Amino acid sequence: MLQTLRRRWFLLLLMTTLVVGMGWAVKLAPLAEGLPREWIIGSVLLAMALPLRIDAMWATLRRPAPALLAVAINFVVVPLLAWGASLLLTGDLALGLIIAAAVPCTLASAAVWTRLAGGNDAVSLLVTMITNLSCFLVTPALIQLFAGQADHSIQFADMAWKLFLLIVFPIFTAQLLRSIPRVGPHVGQWATANKHGLSTFAQVGILTIVFVGAVNGGLKIASLDNQLAPIAGQIFLMILLAAAVHTVAWWIGYKTSRHFGMTPGDQLAVAFAGSQKTLMVGLAIALPFGGLTVLPMLVYHVEQLLIDTLLAERFRISVELDRE
Repeated sequence: MLQTLRRRWFLLLLMTTLVVGMGWAVKLAPLAEGLPREWIIGSVLLAMALPLRIDAMWATLRRPAPALLAVAINFVVVPLLAWGASLLLTGDLALGLIIAAAVPCTLASAAVWTRLAGGNDAVSLLVTMITNLSCFLVTPALIQLFAGQADHSIQFADMAWKLFLLIVFPIFTAQLLRSIPRVGPHVGQWATANKHGLSTFAQVGILTIVFVGAVNGGLKIASLDNQLAPIAGQIFLMILLAAAVHTVAWWIGYKTSRHFGMTPGDQLAVAFAGSQKTLMVGLAIALPFGGLTVLPMLVYHVEQLLIDTLLAERFRISVELDRE
């Protein structure tokens, strides 16, 4: 029991934060409004990027096919699946699902889950860097393409600049610090030695932003009054659709890479990195829209953790049995 709690503490706290934030939204609103969201997001991205080693990914570029396939799935297949699913939803939930699908691959869990399943985590790391460094252009373009006609408040230039400052700049700064001749080795050693602490700091920051999103969602639900019943049906449908989008994208990545004759390790990397989406970037985009727009991103993140944990454990057990 204690071992399970240690492994799942972040997921449990994430769900608790959602329940508390949405359940007591009115009382917690002043606290949520006073939090410096942009500074928290930027510091979290910096903390998550510091331990990453760009040089460890160069070898993967000699065989770029798995990484390129995963990027295509992440930025083409998942948004197309989500756009089709969003046609069954309305308002904030439809927009939120499109935003969740348009953001880049997660900075942390894609490589971790790939490694847990016995896959090639170097591919996942490369996909993470490519999608995150390009998201300031790709993500606004995808949202504009799939939701811009329905929501005229979406402005490409404003969103691109915001993502550059909040996502690309912290990642670039982290890698620049690692590359400075006299400072870089010390920064790299410190980041590696304190990887667990940096990860914990990032997770606390994510929980803080989730809290802000949960409070905003709770305020929206509280304002619905008699319209809660139809929205409840839409929320339940959105939960099912988000799980379906992630699972289908995972299997498309796995089966497609297998069809092209990639190694089993690369197949798992394509599946996990191609289908996973980063919570922090999604919340950074969704929060300004308010209402329930943040909910699909939160749901997608929780579901990808649950689904991918089951998939990773299944493949890990399969690999162990093959070795015996």
